[in-house]
Amino acid sequence: PSPRSWQPNGANSEALRCEIEELKQKDLALDQEIAQLLSEGYSLEELEQHISLLHEYNDIKDAGQMLLGKLAVIRGVATKQLYPEYDLELSD
Repeated sequence: PSPRSWQPNGANSEALRCEIEELKQKDLALDQEIAQLLSEGYSLEELEQHISLLHEYNDIKDAGQMLLGKLAVIRGVATKQLYPEYDLELSD
């Protein structure tokens, strides 16, 4: 294979450059947000713990949603019909 066969073409190369620039902008925005939180008195350890707890919450919520979905299938109803039975809000 020629050395050029593995290189992206011009369009792909430009798309990659745009994606890299977007990621750099997101990185900068996150750095600024972290700096803001640090200036408000939060510590990096607190922020990392908060992020960890959010991941755990999302995992538990996903498992709950999966179980509600399976229960809805078994009962032959829409998932949202189960929410009142379990005192859940549709926004949960």
